[in-house]
Amino acid sequence: MIARLLFLFLVWPSVTGTHEDMPFMEHLDMDNNVSLCWGFSEVQDTITFQLTVKTTGWVGFGFSLNGEMNGADIVIGGVGSNSIYFMDYHSVEQIPVVDKKQDYTLLSLTEQDGQTTMMFRRSIQSCDQDDFQITNSPVKLIYAYGVSDDIGYHFNRRGVKEVNLLNYIPRSSPLDSNYLDFVMENITVPPQNTYYHCKVIKVPWLNGKKHIYRIEPLIQNLDLVHHMLLYSCPSSVNQTSDMTCYTGENGEGCFRVVSAWAVGGEAMELPENTGIPIGGQDHEEFYRLEIHYNNLAQDAGRIDNSGLRLYYTAELRKHDVGILTTGLVTMSNWGYAIPPNASDFHSYGLCSTSYFSNMLTEPVSDLSVFAVGLHTHLAGRKVRVGLFRNREQVDFLGLNENYSFELQQVTNLGNIKTIKPGDDIVVECTYDTINRKDITKLGLATTDEMCLAFLFYYPAISITNCWSHPNMHAYNAMMVETAIPIIEEMLNTKIWDQTSIEMHEATMKKIPQIGFISNDNSSYTYYEGEISNMKASPSRSCKSDPSVTTPLPPSANTGTKRVISLVLTASAEILLLIVWLM
Repeated sequence: MIARLLFLFLVWPSVTGTHEDMPFMEHLDMDNNVSLCWGFSEVQDTITFQLTVKTTGWVGFGFSLNGEMNGADIVIGGVGSNSIYFMDYHSVEQIPVVDKKQDYTLLSLTEQDGQTTMMFRRSIQSCDQDDFQITNSPVKLIYAYGVSDDIGYHFNRRGVKEVNLLNYIPRSSPLDSNYLDFVMENITVPPQNTYYHCKVIKVPWLNGKKHIYRIEPLIQNLDLVHHMLLYSCPSSVNQTSDMTCYTGENGEGCFRVVSAWAVGGEAMELPENTGIPIGGQDHEEFYRLEIHYNNLAQDAGRIDNSGLRLYYTAELRKHDVGILTTGLVTMSNWGYAIPPNASDFHSYGLCSTSYFSNMLTEPVSDLSVFAVGLHTHLAGRKVRVGLFRNREQVDFLGLNENYSFELQQVTNLGNIKTIKPGDDIVVECTYDTINRKDITKLGLATTDEMCLAFLFYYPAISITNCWSHPNMHAYNAMMVETAIPIIEEMLNTKIWDQTSIEMHEATMKKIPQIGFISNDNSSYTYYEGEISNMKASPSRSCKSDPSVTTPLPPSANTGTKRVISLVLTASAEILLLIVWLM
């Protein structure tokens, strides 16, 4: 499709930023052809980007709610034969449309050694309704590029990556080569949609306690591996095994999470003052690797050797890290139902730390949360983790208003969130089942649902899980009192209309929660609690972009490097038709 472009071009020299201005960097693709540097000032409400792409054609970059083109906030630019082009767009039905208000300031465009570098700035919070509002939550970044300056369809030259721009902790290369691999060995994935395989592995002798500081996924089949969990085992587990999970055999008591990875995730490096302890025990240590295989095509004969690589160091860090699993107990036989034809159904899980003292011999300390991993399945759309003190919400431990099943990454919070003894943690998951005809249960299959939050914290305590499930006996009793059919009748007759959906959701939230807390030795305690009302998600007030693109002093081009910056103007008559379908 031909693009008609009407731009006012001026030739100016480059204005380049420094790495101090943009200290963060991520490769947006697997081949390192697309790199993004950025830096920001929340005081000045500005964020600066430098996009470098190995191409001499046009380049595009943007923000998306779900990783798709539709509804995205985009900039497209490039260096032509003797001029440049750059504009702010938003996408309507997969087509970029020029924004009426240009809120991105171009700082420079260069083309050298077969790559194009575009530097630009914008407000973190813009008042333009066509712009994406950047928050402290992860952002889905999209990119595309062409091989020439004739803007058109990108084919496979596009991608998406979720990055927390404002709460970013740089990933560094491993400091040394000491690592342990926990991997499957030639597992034949059966031809079924959902399969869980578990392998109990003996840890080699490490000659004392060590700290794990970096965890890398080793994925052989990206289309099969849905998520991986690595658990440390109690001393009662003293032999290896390699078999289907949840059969009641050896290793079922291993439930202290050491590492969690899900589809779309990448390597995780812990803050430099923290480490996950391993070794140094007075008994042999065993770990259980659990992999959920999602074989949607039901292919037979697929072999997998995926797993996790854990880098460790003998130079112990200040804090031992623990991972606390919170949310809804994942059990399909408790009568819990997410109804069909619901666009925003809310489920809740409760963790009451008041009962930690029942499971600990030492005094309960403050827990410092520095990262969180949120997890649902295909129907999940939002996940929020609220922290409550004396029944009043004091913070969010995790927040993703645009959850994507395909992009599940442990998120560094960028600051410490403190859980004090007696605090409650509420995990809220929002589901969209508008296109489903039957109920959705809690369970292990991808078509089932989960509602989990993995909290990374220090100092580590021996609590492993703290989650809950609504008291279904109380549910049935309340439904009888209100003359609404009990859950079994609702499931059998499928009378799910808007009224019954709202009643079902409200009742599930109102009834008592049965809490469940377990520790390293698989001991557990039960309790009852209630779900507190969660506040609205925090939002930043928008600010107008303080920057205006102004010409820089002219300078001549030299050598083979082409560097141009400009003022862009466009009238209401400009017609730009670009096929940039994601």
